Amino acid sequence: MTQSQLPVERRVRGIPVAGVLERYPLADPFDALHVEPVSQGLLNRGLRLTGPHGSWFLKQYLDDVGHASGSAIAAQHRVIAALREHGLPTTPPLAARDGRSSVLLRGRRYALFPWVEGAHRTGRSLDHAQCADLGALLGRIHSVLAALHPPVEQPAAVPSADPDDTERTIADLLERSRRRDPQQPFDTLARQRLRERRTLLAAHRHRRPGPADAPPTGWVHGDFHPLNLLYRGAAPVAVLDWDRLGLKPRAEEAVRAATLFFHHPETGVLDLTRLRHYARGYREASGSSPEELAAGVHRVWWERLNDFWMLRWRYQRRDERADPLFPAAAAQTVWWCAEYGRVLDACVD
Repeated sequence: MTQSQLPVERRVRGIPVAGVLERYPLADPFDALHVEPVSQGLLNRGLRLTGPHGSWFLKQYLDDVGHASGSAIAAQHRVIAALREHGLPTTPPLAARDGRSSVLLRGRRYALFPWVEGAHRTGRSLDHAQCADLGALLGRIHSVLAALHPPVEQPAAVPSADPDDTERTIADLLERSRRRDPQQPFDTLARQRLRERRTLLAAHRHRRPGPADAPPTGWVHGDFHPLNLLYRGAAPVAVLDWDRLGLKPRAEEAVRAATLFFHHPETGVLDLTRLRHYARGYREASGSSPEELAAGVHRVWWERLNDFWMLRWRYQRRDERADPLFPAAAAQTVWWCAEYGRVLDACVD
């Protein structure tokens, strides 16, 4: 029987649920399960399965640029299990009948995880001690990842964004936004922010980071933000979605995560008091120096000043899923340029 011939109730969001579950030694048959879609991500989609003997998360890997290969997924799953053994809040997947941690069916890979009850929390909902704990959690993840892998020979730093390329991108996006039909308030805002960014870039282009300015590279989660962390009360219980596990500057991940946890959802302004507690917790747990955090601040700031991925999606890819993120992100860049010294101080003091 082909996938198109499967009964509709046996496929949800295009996932051949029954076919995948046949590969696992579950006590509950497919017909005994309640299947509920979970909010879809950009790299995967998922379902919650609930039956008499428990609940599970069935994940379909969608990314096609290397992170969803069988070897990459197996490596991610080994890391998740090892971090769990070191006392960190991760949830390894179940083993399929053949002993592997994922299954391949009709060209897609799937993994089945125990369902973890919990809630997402923004950094602004955490008290100061919890902010420090959040930083310490990421610091411990980085430290354990470093212990699990051979020492990393520091690679040549990836060149920072070229402001001349950014100027060309701004011009292209301005033109595309003008041609958008019908015009929407978002397009007016986009042009306002693009012109504003052009002015900021002219004022700060001399501050482009050089290769020697990069903080040390190490193994990182790759996508550490509130939707990839579950809390139960005050305690983190699961770090989710290890699809972007890889080698990158550790301090940059710490700073990038802070901008996602501690920003105001409308203005993008960072809560610098909470950020300070988070950064102290991270530095202590990771052993990172203030100088490394300072380098991370500078490179992430420069990245944000030159980055227009949300507008690229809208105007070049005709994909509007990132539109709701743009107002706060664009506003944060403007604020950060004005408050650069305060952000730096919060991360290094």
